[in-house]
Amino acid sequence: MKGRRILTILGHPAGDSFCAALEEAYSGAASAAGAEVSRLRLGDLAFDPILRQGYRSRMELEPDLQAARAAILAAEHLVFVYPIWWGSVPALLKGFLDRCFLPGFAFAYRSERQPLPDGLLKGRSGRLIVTSDTPGWFNWLVYGAPGHRMMTQTVLKFCGVKPVRRTVCAPIRHSTAEARARFLARAADAGYRDASP
Repeated sequence: MKGRRILTILGHPAGDSFCAALEEAYSGAASAAGAEVSRLRLGDLAFDPILRQGYRSRMELEPDLQAARAAILAAEHLVFVYPIWWGSVPALLKGFLDRCFLPGFAFAYRSERQPLPDGLLKGRSGRLIVTSDTPGWFNWLVYGAPGHRMMTQTVLKFCGVKPVRRTVCAPIRHSTAEARARFLARAADAGYRDASP
């Protein structure tokens, strides 16, 4: 059986971060299990992360964003790897979403009266691999996990991507080498499981 077409998107700006190591572990395991894996490292792309005029006028896509869109459309499974900073995603990833996931590409309204748009990325599934310094239980019970909800509900599912699964690695701060090895193994296991349709 042919493996899935998977696109990983590293949302941490540093290529030598622990998030990068998690993405590497996931990609390696998915590839070894037969998936066709493509990879985007947002820190290596050249684009303006600011949607300068909002939705009032069109901002031309840089070549790297055009290539990123083509990779998204070619994928069957989208994997975002990033840290939670200030309860949300890093500015680089948010800027990528603002510039790339625009009306006509990621979603579209059929009429002025339509309350919710059509998700144009339907047919794809997703996974979030997320690091955080905050313990997972505290993030859920006290903060309401705003970063997880934003990416799962108001970005990916809004655009038609579902199901969206999460692999949460926390807490990272003061984590031991043994704990980090477990996190890497968890990412690799997710890659192995995601490789098959």
